[in-house]
Amino acid sequence: MKNLPPTLRENKRYLLIHCKNPRQTLEKVILEFIGILGYAESSVQFIKFDSSKAVIAINREALNKVRAAFAASPEDIQVLRVSGTLKGLRGK
Repeated sequence: MKNLPPTLRENKRYLLIHCKNPRQTLEKVILEFIGILGYAESSVQFIKFDSSKAVIAINREALNKVRAAFAASPEDIQVLRVSGTLKGLRGK
């Protein structure tokens, strides 16, 4: 199968997030706030996670919705950094 040209690919943003039990917590918070359709449109992908931090990739257009979901949740979720590349999450 032929690859999509760059103009047709989905633009992603990578988020470095700090919270307890990230995988279940993040899925639950996003689903509660923006629903199943919003979750599908944001196309959340878990890149890397451990006990307290996670790196997720989301669709660029859904960035504000996902950040609002984290801010509105009663869970203690902090977005430490947002970047267009994984290398950019490492810091300056």
